[in-house]
Amino acid sequence: MNPGAGEPVMVFPSIGMVATVGWSAPIAMEDRTIHVWGFSLDGSLSFVERCRSWLSEDERGRAGRFISQQDQRRFVLAHGGLRAVLGRYLGLGPDAVELDCSEAGKPFVRKEQRGQSAITFNMSHAHGRALIAVSKGREVGVDVERIRSDIEVAKLSKRYFAPSEQASIMELAQEQRAPRFFRYWVAKEAVLKAQGIGLRALSQCEIILGADGVGAEVLVPAGSPLQNNWRVRLLSCDEGWEAAVAAQGGDWAVQGGPAGS
Repeated sequence: MNPGAGEPVMVFPSIGMVATVGWSAPIAMEDRTIHVWGFSLDGSLSFVERCRSWLSEDERGRAGRFISQQDQRRFVLAHGGLRAVLGRYLGLGPDAVELDCSEAGKPFVRKEQRGQSAITFNMSHAHGRALIAVSKGREVGVDVERIRSDIEVAKLSKRYFAPSEQASIMELAQEQRAPRFFRYWVAKEAVLKAQGIGLRALSQCEIILGADGVGAEVLVPAGSPLQNNWRVRLLSCDEGWEAAVAAQGGDWAVQGGPAGS
């Protein structure tokens, strides 16, 4: 991603480029900046095995349960890449990064490893691409999706989306509905993942897309399990993709991971 003014633009280099580039010192983070890393899940068999060696026993077991070899490789590369990225902030090798999960299932860096960095993170991967968001002391969520025209947009938006979101989708021409649907989807998913809440709460937040096409507000109805005061930043990807990052408050900005600068 190219940091700076204007709309964030994601790039997706090979995971090998992200995971093997070294830095002389841990990456420092500013309090109000969220780093977003993008990479493609491709690599040689030897690199896949290298990433596998970095994983926990539980992660290797989860990888082994995939029937498809491609799905297994992508899981290994995504989670190996995550450890490589987090290690740059913690000053550790990928195999030394220790992760745990909250009661809701959201992964986090074990407290004894956080040190002065106090980093939080979230990862999304789909169809051979991955995004990782890293923040300092602020819960963060991220989602990336490939736009697919074979989904039942009308049925799914009626079931899971707020009336205003559904209306915004259905007022468009047929060929424009799927892209708008996935724009709402990644925004909502990013919010839910940031808060460690599952897809059952998709209808419990309403996304108000900004006129600039980049920012979005999040409205939470009374009685919702979701917290208030969250914002979304939509990320520009190649045609056919949508991505978003979410965090609480409006006083934060998105910047590309140093390897993507």
